[in-house]
Amino acid sequence: MHLQKGSPAPELSAKNQNGVEVSLSQYIGKRVVLYFYPKDNTPTCTAEACNLRDNYQALLAQGYVVLGISADKQKTHQNFIKKYDLPFDLLTDTDNEIAKAFGVWGEKQLYGRKYMGVFRTTFIIDSNGIIEEIIEKVESKNHAQQILK
Repeated sequence: MHLQKGSPAPELSAKNQNGVEVSLSQYIGKRVVLYFYPKDNTPTCTAEACNLRDNYQALLAQGYVVLGISADKQKTHQNFIKKYDLPFDLLTDTDNEIAKAFGVWGEKQLYGRKYMGVFRTTFIIDSNGIIEEIIEKVESKNHAQQILK
């Protein structure tokens, strides 16, 4: 499935770091920043999460809810949130089904080695559940500015 601007966001239901079920439909009426990232506690993912944390008030002021999502387990998310004082939920997608539904799971290459993984991608979803923007070239250290532009 290839999602594009103007199409409805796929419904998702996933547990957050505390085991609470979160779905996109519960945010109808709010704008959502849904960012997919490969792994907690890795340098680039940490830079991205901390940039969103540092600009969280500006994102809230623009009416955004921020949700991160990766294949990490709840406990790993809890530790990541605690270590970096992240003010937003991180959702678990351990089977990568949500990443597949959003079209951000596929073959990657690093140092000539091919493997399956998540493409770092952010979806801006409007208050009606429609994809407003897709950021595929995420600048981890400047990500909030990409969203707020």
